[in-house]
Amino acid sequence: MLHKLKQVILRFCLYLAPLMIIACQDENTSDQTSENSSQNSNPPRIALVMKTHTNPFFIAMEKGARQAEEEFKIQLIVRTAAEETSIYQQIDIVHELTHSDDIDAIVIAPGDSVELLPALKAAQDKGIKIVNIDNKLDENFADKLGLSPIPFISVDNETAAYLSAKIIADAIHEPTQVAVIEGIPTAANAQARKAGAFRAFNENPNISIVASQPAYWKIDEAYKLAHVFFDRHPDIKAIFAANDMMAIGTLRYLHENNLMHVDVVGFDAIEDAKNAIKSGKMKATIDQLPAQQSYIGIKTAIDMLNGKTFPNEILIDVEVITQQSFQ
Repeated sequence: MLHKLKQVILRFCLYLAPLMIIACQDENTSDQTSENSSQNSNPPRIALVMKTHTNPFFIAMEKGARQAEEEFKIQLIVRTAAEETSIYQQIDIVHELTHSDDIDAIVIAPGDSVELLPALKAAQDKGIKIVNIDNKLDENFADKLGLSPIPFISVDNETAAYLSAKIIADAIHEPTQVAVIEGIPTAANAQARKAGAFRAFNENPNISIVASQPAYWKIDEAYKLAHVFFDRHPDIKAIFAANDMMAIGTLRYLHENNLMHVDVVGFDAIEDAKNAIKSGKMKATIDQLPAQQSYIGIKTAIDMLNGKTFPNEILIDVEVITQQSFQ
């Protein structure tokens, strides 16, 4: 009897052993799945790198990125240089992000179209996805460095500048001197805006472009440059400024020197420029929707991280803002 009881117990143990092993395996699998799920649930960390926070244009750009952060449940890191001309500071920011070990993508509005490319190549080599917004990177130099294709989200700067300058060009019906205040000469958007303004002015045979120099996107630089322009060419009657900050600097000089009869147009649709248009001190500006640019930039970075295809270029329609826009 005792012998039979031992046999029953032994069989029962042999029966339970596989079940216990399976149970342990299920528990381990469950723990591993939970751990992987926890790891996969960590939101992507995406950095928005802009030129500066001193220009309202980039404040609006950050708002679009913040909207994307909330909507897509990512972690957004916003970094800016001190000024739009602080190219090497932007480079240092990219290097810092590249070596931080927890950045998945960088969405960048570069201050320069060439200088930042080696730093972006180092980030890309580390597996960080790169999205370019606002100012286009130099494709030829990017190819020479061996960068993978970088999607670009912005506006057609040449056409937009043409539309802005055309507002004053179309109103000129007698021989008239005009000037152009440029942005950073090495920036692709500055080059495109200069080209667009020149195209609009050159279409009118009554217009002579007597001066064109950079003020590097800055109010104070534009103020000083306006002083130089009018010292050399006191008969200037119209000015295209490649961004609104420079237009505001120009308007300040014109106001202080009783030259408010000079027509000024700009680019960016910042509040100060729109207020100047409302009051009749400025003729036009361009709204290039910076919040939309950054929102689409963040969305594109997320698509890249998820292995989705992405367009090489997305151009956003602009709006020409004139006094009629407020009526």
